[in-house]
Amino acid sequence: MKKRVLFVCLGNICRSPSAEAVFKGLVNKKGESKDFFIDSAGTSDYHEGEPADERMQSHAIKRGYNLTSVSRPFNPEKDWDDFDYIVAMDRDNYRDLENMARNKEDIKKLYMMTDFSKKFNYNFVPDPYYGGSEGFELVLDLLEDASEGLYEFIKQKG
Repeated sequence: MKKRVLFVCLGNICRSPSAEAVFKGLVNKKGESKDFFIDSAGTSDYHEGEPADERMQSHAIKRGYNLTSVSRPFNPEKDWDDFDYIVAMDRDNYRDLENMARNKEDIKKLYMMTDFSKKFNYNFVPDPYYGGSEGFELVLDLLEDASEGLYEFIKQKG
């Protein structure tokens, strides 16, 4: 049975599509892409239907990641049922998702991306949207690190 992972940020144009691409790249490298379904969404619909931010795309491409997802809002009627792991990029997104949860079972699926960090000591993935290029690079550093930890966590859970 496929493990289904959904990454969530605010607008679904920088952090969560990057997390989706980084995690897809990781499971692909491990030869396990057939065992996973990976997607991303936003807690808002500000950018619904738009591709990932061009700056985020260009930084990701330099590392071999192709951000192909199209922004969509989190759908509480569907996504809680369709995914095993719902991974928020920051505390605000986490709280928004908590508020959209229908019951305790939904909340059991909810995680913070940085909970899986191995090398970095951040408690959230910062939004690079209003910053310079170093912000986009930091996001990718944090996501690459936490993706390894998330992968190990999922594998341990079976």
